[in-house]
Amino acid sequence: MSKRTAAWFLVITLALMVAGVLLSLGRESVYDTSLYGLVLPGVLAGSGALVARAHPANPIGWLFCGFALFTALAELAEGYGHYAIDSGLPGGVWGEWVISWSWIVETALWLLIFMLFPDGRLVSERWRLVLWLGLTGTALALPGQALSPGSRALFTDGVNPVTVQNDVVELLFPAGTALILVALLGAIASLGVRLRRSRGIERQQLKWFAGAASLMVAVSPFALAFWYSSSFVQLPMALAIGSIPVAATVAILRYRLYDIDVVINRTLVYAGLSATLAGAYFGSVLVLQFALQPLTDRSDLAVAGSTLAVAALFRPARARIQAAVDRRFYRRRYDAARTLEDFGGRLRAQLDLEALGADLRDVVRETIAPVHVSLWLPAPELRR
Repeated sequence: MSKRTAAWFLVITLALMVAGVLLSLGRESVYDTSLYGLVLPGVLAGSGALVARAHPANPIGWLFCGFALFTALAELAEGYGHYAIDSGLPGGVWGEWVISWSWIVETALWLLIFMLFPDGRLVSERWRLVLWLGLTGTALALPGQALSPGSRALFTDGVNPVTVQNDVVELLFPAGTALILVALLGAIASLGVRLRRSRGIERQQLKWFAGAASLMVAVSPFALAFWYSSSFVQLPMALAIGSIPVAATVAILRYRLYDIDVVINRTLVYAGLSATLAGAYFGSVLVLQFALQPLTDRSDLAVAGSTLAVAALFRPARARIQAAVDRRFYRRRYDAARTLEDFGGRLRAQLDLEALGADLRDVVRETIAPVHVSLWLPAPELRR
């Protein structure tokens, strides 16, 4: 496909986005309209057009373009569904029907992107099994969701227009989603294998993509746990999903622009820190409420005590998690830091200049690993 095709993808997607947003305004939450009707398809479309124009032979750009177009169409269908139902026009229920199963197709597209990034090829032929598992799961889950009478809660009038009452149909969705979940785990594993085997430019590209993917993985448990109870978790989830095409675009076009190792390091540290502090907070609230129940029925004291405990835990927890991340993922830097720390301790107690010089040369060899090390010192009479 040509660069002009990428431009047309972008133009058509933007037009569908505008139409979908205009139809949805005031008929659903501003959050849903702006993030899932505007930001996400816009980021996908822009990223896909940039990559496709710069590297037309790379399938990743075209996958993003197709993803953006499908997302814009699904959001337009949902917008028309809301508008038609409010205005008494025909076909509103079909717009709701499309959006009820569109997320399954989008999940399959994410699976493809994870499996094929950055060059559009699988790690090896053996990973075709994971790809086929995902496609089979999509083929099962899609009709299972689209035809299920259990999805009536997704419709304004509570009726799925194409319901099929059948025991086999009822089994399609859980079986398909189980296969998709296994395939997604396999796709993440393939990304790890590809990163471990990669060298040079591909390694830098994969670090960008892995950084964004790790952010999404870190946010997902909180989003799934509190999705319907708070919109505050939906915002970071949308931003985490949107960061993947942005990271992929930067990786393919400008992979040397920033030090991605720092980004990945900070993502791992603060994701682990957030999970640790959240677990400590909720655990301590429950424990203190149980302990203070004979004294007071109010939970204000438990909440205040938990907040103070978490605040006091922040610095030591961050230091321990940083050390654990460095030890597990940045072993050479961790060993170098430990070596320099030990050398600093010996330096304060060492008085023999010859022994100190030998120690310094050993430290340089361990931390920097140069081809050759020389230490020049002035003669004793010049030192005097």
